Amino acid sequence: MENLRVALGARAYPIHIGPGIIGAAELYAPHLGGGGVAVVTNEVVAPLYAEKVKRALDKAGGQVTQVVVKDGEDSKSWQTLNRVFDALLKARLGRDGLVVALGGGVVGDLAGFAAAIYQRGVPFLQVPTTLLAQVDSSVGGKTAINHALGKNMIGAFHQPLAVISDVSTLDTLPDRELRSGLAEVIKHGFALDASFVEWLERNIDLLLKRDAAALTHAVRKSCELKARVVAADEREAGERALLNFGHTFGHAIETGAGYGAWLHGEAVGAGMVMAAELSALMGDLKKTDVSRLRELLGRAGLPVRLSSQGTALAPERLIELMAVDKKAAKGRTRFVLLESVGRAALRSDVDERLVRQAIVAAAQ
Repeated sequence: MENLRVALGARAYPIHIGPGIIGAAELYAPHLGGGGVAVVTNEVVAPLYAEKVKRALDKAGGQVTQVVVKDGEDSKSWQTLNRVFDALLKARLGRDGLVVALGGGVVGDLAGFAAAIYQRGVPFLQVPTTLLAQVDSSVGGKTAINHALGKNMIGAFHQPLAVISDVSTLDTLPDRELRSGLAEVIKHGFALDASFVEWLERNIDLLLKRDAAALTHAVRKSCELKARVVAADEREAGERALLNFGHTFGHAIETGAGYGAWLHGEAVGAGMVMAAELSALMGDLKKTDVSRLRELLGRAGLPVRLSSQGTALAPERLIELMAVDKKAAKGRTRFVLLESVGRAALRSDVDERLVRQAIVAAAQ
C-alpha cells in the first residue's frame, strides 16, 4: 500500500492506494466517532463491495446503516439527496457519526454533499471504486449535485477524513468506465506535468489492459498532482481552476446532451480537444501538440469529436451553457487553456468568435 497526504493544515488527510485494501479495518478505525456509520453506495457497487466495507466497519466498532441509490448521473439530484437524509435521520446518525461514500464520482459527490450539510456538517470517508473517482473526484473536497441549468452547480467544499483507493476494484469496472477515468488521468498530464504525458504515451496500452502496477502509478501520480494544487488553493481562488482543463466545454456537453448520454470523462475528453484547439487559435499551443492530445485520447478509446456520441449541439448552444460555468467572473466565461504540454493557464480574454471556431475545429 502507498500513502500520500493532502496538506491542508487541520483538514489534512491521507490517501491510501493499493490492491486489496477496501476491507482493511485498520484504515477505517481511526475515523469512527461513536455516532454510527452510514455507507452510501449504489445498486451496482453494493453487491460487489458493500459487505467487505461493512465487515471492516463492524470490526472497527462501527454501527452501520446502508443507503443504496440508483446508478448514474441522475442520482445527483435533490430527490436522491433527500432519500439519503431520510436514511440518516431514521438511523439517528449524530454529528459524531460518519458517512462513507462507496462508489464512483456520483456517489462521492452526492454522499459528500450530504455529509457537508447534514446537521451542518458531519465527517465522511471516500472509498472510490472507479478510476475517475480514484484519480480525481475523491480528492480535494468538492461535493455537489446537478441542476437542470448546469452540472455540479449546487454544492460545497467538504474535505474527507481519508481516501481509501483499492485498485483491485478496477478489475470489475466496465471498459467504458475505465476509459472515462483515463480522461482525467490524461488531463492531469496535459495541464500540469509534461513528463507524465510522456509516461502515458508509453503505457496507455498497459492501463487499458488493467495492469496493476501501471494503474497504481497512474492513480498515485494523479493524486500527487491534484493534492499539490489543492494544498495551494483549496477553494479554487486561482491555481486549482487549472484542474478543470477540458471541463468548461465538457460540462456544457453533459448538460446539453442530457446527463448520462456522455460519461463525465468522455465529455472531458472532447472538451480537452476543444480547449486545445482554442489554445492554438489564441497562438499559445502548437498544432502538433493538439494532434498529440487527440492521438492519446484516441488510443485511450475516448471520443474526440462532439459527433462521436451522436450528439448534435450547435456552437451557440455550447457557448450559452458555458456562460453559467463556475469559473465565470465579472460576466465573462474563463477558460483553462494550454500554453504548452504540461502548462495550463486560466484566461478570460477570449474572443467568442475564437471559441466558436474551436468548437467547429474540434468537430473535424
